[in-house]
Amino acid sequence: MALFRSCEDSGVNKWEKVATLLLVGEGATEVAFLNHVKATYVARGAGLRVTVKNAHGKGAKHVIEWTIRQIGDFDLKAALLDTDQDWTAAVAKRAKSAKVKVLTSEPQVEAMLLRMLGQSDSGDPQTLKTRLAPFVRNQALVAENYADRFDRACLEAARLREATLDELLRLLEKPPQVKPAKRKVTRDS
Repeated sequence: MALFRSCEDSGVNKWEKVATLLLVGEGATEVAFLNHVKATYVARGAGLRVTVKNAHGKGAKHVIEWTIRQIGDFDLKAALLDTDQDWTAAVAKRAKSAKVKVLTSEPQVEAMLLRMLGQSDSGDPQTLKTRLAPFVRNQALVAENYADRFDRACLEAARLREATLDELLRLLEKPPQVKPAKRKVTRDS
C-alpha cells in the first residue's frame, strides 16, 4: 500500500505517494546484508520505504510462508533465501501465487557474498562462514561491517555476475508500482 509523505516545495505543502517494499532475509546474515544494501541504495525522500525483517531460518518453505503471513499492505514482498534446504518447485510455485519475489542465494548467502568478492564458493556451510568472516570484520551479523568490502562499486561490479544481486538492486532502484488506494463506496458516492 502506498504511503504518503509530506514534502514542502516552494513553501507549498504537498503529499507524495511512497512505494513500500518488504525485504525478508532467511536469517541474520541475510538481514545484515539487506540492511547494508538498503543503506547504500535507498536515500531518504527517494519515494521508497523499505522494511527489512528476519524469518529466523528453518529453510526456504518456512521463509516463504513467513513472508506471506507478514501483516502490512506492501506494494511488493521479496525474500532472500538459501537454496540448500527446502527449496522445491512447490515452494517456488507457492511464492509466485502469493506474489512474493524470491531472491535465491545459491546454495547459501555466504557463497554468494564470497563470489561477489571473487573468492571461492566451494565448501560446506561452516567453511563458507569461516571464509567470509575476515571480509566482514569477523561479524557477518552486523550491517555496518559490509561497508568496507561491499561498497557501491563492488556491488555494481558484482551485479553483472550475480543475478540475485542484480534483482535485489533493481527492486531498490526502480520502486514497485504503487497500488491504487482502495476507495470505499458509500451511498453518497
